[in-house]
Amino acid sequence: MFLCTGLQMSAHAQAPDPASQAGQGPRAKVTNPHGPAIGTCQNCHTYTSWKPIRSTPEFSHEQTGYPLRGMHQAVSCTRCHLSLVFKNVSTQCGDCHADLHRGQFGNNCASCHSVKGWQVSSRDIQNHQNRFPLVGAHAMLECEACHKGAATGQFVGLSTECYSCHQQDFKTAVPDHSSFPTGCQSCHSMDTWFGAKFDHLAVTGYALTGMHATLECTACHLNNQFKGTPAACFACHQSDFTGTNNPPHAQTGMPHDCGICHSTTDWLNAKFNHNTYTNYPLTGMHVSVPCASCHVNNQYVTTPTDCYSCHKADFGSTTNPNHVASGFPTNCAVCHTTNGWSPASFDHSKTAFPLTGAHITTSCAQCHINNNYTTLPTDCYGCHKADFTGTTNPNHPTAGFPTNCLLCHTTTSWSAATFNHSTVFPLTGAHAAVPCAQCHVNNNYTSLPTTCYGCHQADFSATNNPPHVSSSLPHDCTLCHNTTNWLNASFNHALYANYALTGMHATLTCAQCHTNNNYVNTPVDCYSCHKADFTGTTNPNHVASGFPTDCSICHSTNGWNPSTFNHANTAFPLTGAHTTVACALCHVNNNYTTLPTACYGCHATDYNNTNNPAHASAGFPTDCTVCHTTTSWAGAVFDHSKTPFPLTGAHLTVACTLCHINNVFAGTPTDCYSCHKSDYNGTTNPNHTTAGFPTTCATCHTTTSWAGATFNHTWFPTSHGNANGVCATCHTNSADYSVFTCTNCHAKTSTDQNHGGISGYVYNSVNCYACHKNGGGG
Repeated sequence: MFLCTGLQMSAHAQAPDPASQAGQGPRAKVTNPHGPAIGTCQNCHTYTSWKPIRSTPEFSHEQTGYPLRGMHQAVSCTRCHLSLVFKNVSTQCGDCHADLHRGQFGNNCASCHSVKGWQVSSRDIQNHQNRFPLVGAHAMLECEACHKGAATGQFVGLSTECYSCHQQDFKTAVPDHSSFPTGCQSCHSMDTWFGAKFDHLAVTGYALTGMHATLECTACHLNNQFKGTPAACFACHQSDFTGTNNPPHAQTGMPHDCGICHSTTDWLNAKFNHNTYTNYPLTGMHVSVPCASCHVNNQYVTTPTDCYSCHKADFGSTTNPNHVASGFPTNCAVCHTTNGWSPASFDHSKTAFPLTGAHITTSCAQCHINNNYTTLPTDCYGCHKADFTGTTNPNHPTAGFPTNCLLCHTTTSWSAATFNHSTVFPLTGAHAAVPCAQCHVNNNYTSLPTTCYGCHQADFSATNNPPHVSSSLPHDCTLCHNTTNWLNASFNHALYANYALTGMHATLTCAQCHTNNNYVNTPVDCYSCHKADFTGTTNPNHVASGFPTDCSICHSTNGWNPSTFNHANTAFPLTGAHTTVACALCHVNNNYTTLPTACYGCHATDYNNTNNPAHASAGFPTDCTVCHTTTSWAGAVFDHSKTPFPLTGAHLTVACTLCHINNVFAGTPTDCYSCHKSDYNGTTNPNHTTAGFPTTCATCHTTTSWAGATFNHTWFPTSHGNANGVCATCHTNSADYSVFTCTNCHAKTSTDQNHGGISGYVYNSVNCYACHKNGGGG
């Protein structure tokens, strides 16, 4: 009995009997040639020998990842398992089966083939899963019908256009397709090649309608000529056009556009739209008139469109009124319409004299005497002269009334005339109730004055309160009086005297200011009336102090006292502590004229006595406002930014005496070196003096911090090579930064090789820098 060492026995395999093994020698180690266990050995092998295997192995392929189906069930194991290691077999079709399609369909054979059999029909290819689905008659074809060469044919890149396969059908088709587009699908379908339908509108742009839809193609397309067929009616129907006599189309110059009158439904029974295609729409009675009545002798070209040309006889024979004798215009449409010649209506409103009021009901003959329709006047006086001259209340001619009757009369009624006095002199107030004769004495309607003074001169002259004449009051009574009430006159002092009465002035009587009835040269300035008040005032004394005589600067009309002086209106507005200082503290001995406005003028003593710092010895400016304010004299603030040396950084926190030693504020230098000379000389990293550094400290240092200086290595980059910004890499002598070396990094051997053939080349640092000043190539 052979033992299967190294194989995993099945769960049902029995272990060997220990007793049967007693006395046996050591067993040989057997290695499984099939690789990882796939079952028990006895499934395929016998206990007699490894070969041959059982004729019917008891191995279930279902236990693997690839169950055998279809034709795979009849294939011997060795056809697929070429190696004894059974698991080294692919499950992809292409690994066992040669691709006759040359990769055109990819490696998914199952998309067309199955394990049932290698040969398949196109029906097994679901929906022809590509850019050309098989529908209609295409679905019944074998693959070889399109893809010539069977399995080795072309399956990728074939055109999907019908013409690519049906080119021969296109060339031999009846009718001749040579002028047709090659897009077969515009007429044919996938179901059948025959029974094609041609969309005449979509393809040609010419829709077949009416009788055209029933014609054979050859009726229009003679000799199979499909290109260049005209779409205009006249092109096919020219003989019909020239042969027509009712009316004769050619002789009358009818347009060649047959569609104007004819349709494709019926050539006869043509309809001509007179409104659309001529300049003369048919309306009213014209619609029912036969064409020949107007178009005599088939004349359709020069037929006139005005009424008179056809109705001249009617115009000449009319006697009520006589159109010719009356000079009526030959534009019949003024009175007549196409609905009927009679009755005619004349629209007088379209003439120069529209009829209104009683004129509407007046018969024509009453105005148009002896059929005069041409030279009648349009003004009232032309017809109503007798009425004008016969009127006595008032007498129009003697009163010189204008002959424009419309000023008082209307066409509604001649009587009950109304005169609009507002056109000459509007009557308001009491004037409206005065009888005409009271003003128009002796029927004078022509030369009456329109000013108040013209009628009221006696009232003006007799008035004594105030006396108008002696006071030279103006003659314009409306300045104070109105037409409602002559008495209770009101005088607008602000408007007419150029002096508004305000405050206490409004309560005074006129005589208090206008002494002795003087209304002519009364002064308007305060001082003229209040001179005694000005000169008698002692607190302060206005005269001695030279106060201006313009009282309104301090006083108002509301009351003489208390007065207020607005110091802001002077050259020195009061602010801060100045607003609480008594006037006498500044205006000593009532001096209000020559006081200075500069701070130093009053505060010279404060300036000279100040010792912290001493203003005088330090040469401080006498403009106190540079440091002090009017709010408080103490707590002065000096704005150093307004000097030639603004304070920034650490300078802001330095005490004044550290820079201004011994209270010396004048001539203090503004350059860094003057104050920081000891710092400059004492610096050793690097040594500024020996390195010849400039004394312009701001080149590297800032006022924020003296340490942490930055040097702008202007020309040569500090990041060059392996320097990495470390000065000592190139400047090997910290006491002298004018000394530098390039040869510590750039070895002579490689440098010499790179400069072969360069004239003047010398291997030393000075010569290196002469060519490579920016650290780049020379």
